[in-house]
Amino acid sequence: MSDTENRTEIAELGEFGLIRHLTQHFKPINPSTLKGVGDDAAVLDYANKKIVVTTDLLVEGIHFDLMYVPLKHLGYKSVVVNLSDIYAMNATPKQITVSMGLSNRFSVEAVSEIYEGIHAACKKYGVDLIGGDTTTSGKGLLISITAIGEAEAGELVYRNGARANDLICVTGDLGAAYMGLQLLEREKKIFLESPSVQPDLENQKYIVGRQLMPEARRDMLENFKSWALKPTSMIDISDGLSSDLLHLCEESGLGCRLDESRIPVAEDTLKMAMQFSISGTTAALNGGEDYELLFTIAQSDFDKVQNHPEISVIGFMTEPEKGRKLISTGNAEYELKAQGWKAF
Repeated sequence: MSDTENRTEIAELGEFGLIRHLTQHFKPINPSTLKGVGDDAAVLDYANKKIVVTTDLLVEGIHFDLMYVPLKHLGYKSVVVNLSDIYAMNATPKQITVSMGLSNRFSVEAVSEIYEGIHAACKKYGVDLIGGDTTTSGKGLLISITAIGEAEAGELVYRNGARANDLICVTGDLGAAYMGLQLLEREKKIFLESPSVQPDLENQKYIVGRQLMPEARRDMLENFKSWALKPTSMIDISDGLSSDLLHLCEESGLGCRLDESRIPVAEDTLKMAMQFSISGTTAALNGGEDYELLFTIAQSDFDKVQNHPEISVIGFMTEPEKGRKLISTGNAEYELKAQGWKAF
């Protein structure tokens, strides 16, 4: 956490002064935002669209470590993880609210860094900041962001729409964020034991970036629309491929067959996994925080995705009595288990 010599205490500005200071550069860009920050409540007008709402709470020491997470990156990521949930509904995010619990460790300058990241994410994804809250925290930092999006009723995609024989697809590659976290934790441990030793992050920009500054897959929704493709079910990968695929199975009342050989894992991820003596498959199945989209499609739509470099078909859904199976590269069957992130 960086601070300047001319540290400004939050108490000097007060709650409303702090809010004015942090939000002065946020100007509404969406027609649905009639009134944003500055009144008792925001006013939105969605006409005949369906409204999609999601909230995530990030807690210092649980979801992030300020020893290696820059405040600007934290602000950016806290927005993106919420927008990813909106995209996973096949909807378009339009507004966010931001609430924070701040201990007296944090100066105005430090909180401004967080808001620089929030502003960058809002600008990139075209969303408006329309409100929120700040309060005192007895210990550490808490960030709660609510994202609001819109979609036509017929465009929404839920977790429970998959059917037997639907193809299981995933965007991008998996496991990179997890291996980035392992690397950062290792370098933190080394630093605490030997403060004179500088972190060794050379040539690890990809996996570290996937952990510290992930992106949401807005591009895929644009592709779906241009291909006239509507997934039958969808979820974003925040808890790990195994956990999130099991969510789709559970909600849809189905089994699955997941092909290990088809799970996309980047070369940088594989190399780092080797250093930690784990497999790339383990990182992909159990890591989480990739924020890729996991979705199912009818087999008749296979031609629409088969040649896209950012989409992999990794299995298919089955009748429930066939179970939920991982098919190894050696063609052995294993019960698919949820070993990813658990909140409690």
